[in-house]
This record gives sequence, structure tokens and C-alpha cells, in this order.
Amino acid sequence: MDNDSAGAHDYEQARLYALRQLNLLDTPPSESFDRITRMASKFFGMPIAAVSLTDADRQWFKSRVGVEHWEIPRFKACCGEVADESAVLVVPDLLESPTYHDSVLAESGIRFYAGAPLQTQEGYTLGAMCVLDTQPREISAEEVAILQDMAAMVMAQIELQHAFGRIDPLTGLPNRSQFAEDLDDLGRDDPDKPRCALFTEVLDIEQVSILHRVMGPAYIDELARVAARGLQVALGKAQRLYCVGPCQFVHLVDGRGDAELIAIGLRLRETLLALQLIREAPILVHPVVGAAPLSLGKDSAVDVLRTAHSACQDARQTEAGAGVYSQALDASHRRRFTLLSDFRAALASADQLRLVYQPRVELSSRECIGAEALLRWRHPELGDISPAEFIPLIENTPLADPLTDWVMRRVVAQAQSWHRQGRTLAVSLNVSACNLDAPDFAERLLSRMAQAELPASAIEVELTETALFGQGRGAWQQLDRLIEAGIQIAIDDFGTGYSSLAYLQDIPAQIVKIDRSFIRRLDDLPRSRTLVEAMLSMAHNLGYRVVAEGVETQQTYDYLESLGCHEGQGYLMARPLEVGDFETWLTASGAWQRWNAASR
Repeated sequence: MDNDSAGAHDYEQARLYALRQLNLLDTPPSESFDRITRMASKFFGMPIAAVSLTDADRQWFKSRVGVEHWEIPRFKACCGEVADESAVLVVPDLLESPTYHDSVLAESGIRFYAGAPLQTQEGYTLGAMCVLDTQPREISAEEVAILQDMAAMVMAQIELQHAFGRIDPLTGLPNRSQFAEDLDDLGRDDPDKPRCALFTEVLDIEQVSILHRVMGPAYIDELARVAARGLQVALGKAQRLYCVGPCQFVHLVDGRGDAELIAIGLRLRETLLALQLIREAPILVHPVVGAAPLSLGKDSAVDVLRTAHSACQDARQTEAGAGVYSQALDASHRRRFTLLSDFRAALASADQLRLVYQPRVELSSRECIGAEALLRWRHPELGDISPAEFIPLIENTPLADPLTDWVMRRVVAQAQSWHRQGRTLAVSLNVSACNLDAPDFAERLLSRMAQAELPASAIEVELTETALFGQGRGAWQQLDRLIEAGIQIAIDDFGTGYSSLAYLQDIPAQIVKIDRSFIRRLDDLPRSRTLVEAMLSMAHNLGYRVVAEGVETQQTYDYLESLGCHEGQGYLMARPLEVGDFETWLTASGAWQRWNAASR
């Protein structure tokens, strides 16, 4: 199923759910709806009018004039197209229509059809307000607008009588649907006027879950009622307060500056903190207020609530208590969400993800003895995404394991290719903390290497100190299994995590890679030299092989060589290279050999 088909399927399921929640299907006639259909038939001068609801496989008439039956099949029903497209449909002559000339309606003698969508506030089209005639005819734009008005009257009646009410039952406040309607009304009455939405969140999702477990659902219900009363008293009777979610409230104020909005938010927060019920659970209840500017008539209720709640979340994360919507922060959050959402498609794509390889050079011999495999992502719309941005997002999600498998397969395949060419290089595979949680990680890697007939020296596993020491004994057992099979383990970014003599004597590894942040400063910072000398001395004494990352100058290279550092990696030798460029660098009589000779 492609994305469009999946989206249409999801919409249809949500639409049917909304329809059935209304409890309208197969219910007795109602005068409130019949009045509208009679009006439509008389106004348009047509014998047939109906309020038609689109079920999964039928059109059911909640109200009808001029027909005896209550339903027809949905297949080739004009009202079904209105529900699918959420748009007005006019068919001047069904017999001339390639779609409907053989439909149930046409076969029953109907020639003309016009229908306007019955659409909920959430955007789901339930069916159509339609008028039909036994003669072909045309309809004017003005008549189409009147038909749409009648459809709106039907929806107003549905929402009045049924599930989509306007009052929150717990707090007695107007709800999200009423907020959306009021915002639309204000936009028509006073378009472009600057206003601000203040979103008050008494509890976030995590706090709701904890309180539900510790205090019970009755406490949360009572908290919502008490908070609603306290906020309404603080705002005054003239200010309309809406309940838009569990313990979430919003109200509108005239356009203000950021400082004034934050001051208002903090006062509301203090009001809530003073409530007795909140004082009973001060550790778990942390109200915050977020403010977001809006333009009446331009910003939808959905966007207003989203941006104001985004300001709430930012205030909660910074523990500020109140905050104003930041477009830059919001864009950052949305970008993170986009990257997470799109990464699964990247894994399945043939051209978004790739590996590049950066040479590792033995300092004493000037020979390239290995390469670190580095992941790159070229997003089809956002372009190149830095690994520093997307890898931390992926590491703590279910995508981490598929990503590791993707990298593992390609690293093993590339190492196999090089070994078949006679290149005895060790290719470094970066591993995250979550990979070590998988009990079969070591066996998967060893199995792939065995299938490729690779020696243990062909692959090296790199992980950070933080990744290693943040895991339990199971992670260390995974590494022990790899070491037992002859795989070398390298501690990446050494010096930035838990480095100490106590840890170094326990690390199940043979190699440490000193972080580039220390190496890059060697030429101009004496303190960096002292630190690097100490790290090298300590690592040497404990039997580790040492790799320096971020070698960018000949001076740095020579200094590290004088200290007995075993390997170097950095822009002086080569940047990360595509496979073809790496092989050219490695074997041709060009860049590598000239650098090698000049350096001796």
C-alpha cells in the first residue's frame, strides 16, 4: 500500500469512527432535520432532498423528502463522492455522466444531483445535504452557496443534539469545539486584529500518568474542576475560559508584549499553586502557562492551540513557569519530528543513506592500516543531515536496531570487498549504547563476518565511554564475546566521558581514541599538551593502543609521533571519503604517496 492509499484508508477509518460516535445511523426521523430537507426541496423547486450519511458500504438517509427508501448502496452513489472528496458535487445530467450513467440513482429515474458536504469541526465529511431532480438542469453559484449554508445548518443541528457538544462535562467550561467556533466568529467580526492565546497546562502527560496511578482518576477529575474554578475567578467573569484537554485551559487576550504576557502567565501559575488541592501534591503538580500571538481570521484553532501548547512545553523544559511561543524553537522541534518520521523511509531507500570512510594512519610507518565507517544521510527535501543531529534522535528509538543492521551489512560487505582486493584494512563500526542491549548483537556481527569469510582483524567495534558505562553487565558480556572471537574494541571520544584510572583498568577494550577536542588544540594550548601527554602515558602503561582523532597539521602529527601515539585520523591525511575516492587515495600514485614521501 503506497502512502496515498494508506492515508486515504486512515482517513476513512477515522471518518467512520466520527460518524458512528454520533449515533445517527439507523435512528428514527427527526423533525429538526426534516424541516431543513423540506426547506431545501421547496427553495430549489426539486421533488427530492435528503440528509445523506455515508456509511462503509451504503448511503443512509437521516432525513428525506420525495423518496420512500432509507438507503442505497454506496457504490456509484453521488453522496459517496462528496464524502470522499469533501467538496460540493453537481451532476447536471446523470445519464450523460461517465461515472453515474449506470448508477442506482440514474436507473431509478434521477437525472440531476447537487450535494454539499456535511463536515465536522475536525474535518471529517459525514455525508451530504443533497437535492435531486428527475429532469436535467443547471445550478447557479448562488444556489450552491445556499446549499452549503443548508449543509452547515444540518451540521449545527447534529452538533447541538449529539456527540460533538460544546461544554466540557467535568468543568462546565466551553470546550475545544466551542473555542474553534468562537475563533472563527471573531475572525469574521474583527479580521487581522492581533490577539494572544494563553494556554494553561496544570499537568503534562507524564504527570497525569503518575497521578492516575498514585492518586487515582477521581483526583485528576477534581483537580480539573478546582483548577477551572480558580482560573475563572482569577480571570473574572467577563473573560471566557475554555477547557481544551485534561487539565488544559486556554483563553484569549489582546495583543501584548512578551514581558507582559509572561507576567500574566506567572500570576496565573501562582493562582493555581495556591489552590489547596494542588498544595496537597506539590511534587507532582507543576502548572505552566504558554502564550502565542495570533491574527484573527488567519490562524486556525488547531494552529493556535499547537503553538500555545508548544510555548507551554518550552516553559516546562526550562522550568520557567511561563513562556512565549518561539518560532525558532518550534521549528527545531518540528524538524526533529520530521527527521524521526522520515528515517524509516531513509532506511528503505536506495539512495538516502550511505557510508563514507576516513583513513586511519599508523604514525610511525605512514601506512593506512584502517578506516572508520561514517554514516551520511541526504534527505530528499532537507539535504545533507549531520550525523550529530540525527543519530542521537535515532539511538533511543526502535529504529536504532534496524539502523545498526543497515550499517553492519554494508561495513561487512565493504571489508569483504577490500580483503578480496588484498587490502588488509580494519574497518571500524560505530556502535551505540542501545545496540549492546540486544542480546544477539555480538552473534549477528560474528555470523555476518563468518558468511563473508572475514578474519577477526577486518572489523573493529567503536563505542563511547558513556555508552559502555551506561549499560549493565549484559553489554559487557557482548563485548567479551567479541573480544573472545578476536574482534578489537575501541573506546571512542576518550577523555570526554568517564575517564579515570578506575574505569580504564576495567574497560574490555584494546584501543582508546583521544577525542579531537584535545588534539586540535595541541599547536597553541600548552594545557592541551599536558592533558594529551597524561592520557597517552596512562593508556600506554595500561596496555592500550592509542589513536588520535582530529589531526589537522603536520606539527600535530610530528608531536603525537614523538610521544609514541600509535595512529592518527584527521583532515591532514584525508577527510571522510566515498568508497571510490578512498580507494583512489589509498592506491594511486597521487595524494597519499606524495604526502607519505614528503612526510618522511
